[in-house]
Amino acid sequence: MLTRIVIFAKAPIPGQVKTRLIPELGAEGAASLAHRMLLNTYSQASSVLVAGTEICVSPDAADASWKGLLPGRVERLTSQGEGDLGERLARAAQRVIEEGERVILIGTDCPALTERRLKSACWELETHDAVIHPTFDGGYALLGLKRFDPSIFSDMEWSTPSVANRTIGKVKALGWSMHLGATLQDVDDPDDLRAAGIL
Repeated sequence: MLTRIVIFAKAPIPGQVKTRLIPELGAEGAASLAHRMLLNTYSQASSVLVAGTEICVSPDAADASWKGLLPGRVERLTSQGEGDLGERLARAAQRVIEEGERVILIGTDCPALTERRLKSACWELETHDAVIHPTFDGGYALLGLKRFDPSIFSDMEWSTPSVANRTIGKVKALGWSMHLGATLQDVDDPDDLRAAGIL
């Protein structure tokens, strides 16, 4: 069974991405950082030879806002579609698993998700039903699954400090095995920039 790394990405449009970084970097600077992190994330993920790589975008990949901003050669490009984050994550996870692959879901705002860590997550899915890398703010930077159940993504207060713990609890309630990876630093606000060594 193969593993597919699905990168959830939002178009790096000034004023619409990384808005909490605008006071520190300005709208253009925040969007530029978001774009650089997208390219870096794809570079790291596409280097993992034991996995396929997909970018799942919002808005739709055909939208003009993406012109010239995606990596030059994307293995697979899909659209997130409508709904809250949970609905979009669930839809992508279910699609990949129903296609006969394991899935690793990541965003673009965690520079600590290196090729080595992504490869390790792929290997953990060989012997576990799920793998997660929480973040210091209570969310998660990576969620890997070899099985699908919609409860993992439902009834969740996204962008709150409870997301990772609630997700872990939901996986345990299903009786699935889970590997808990290191807690990582993502980049959402100015303090994160310093913690991640960007400033």
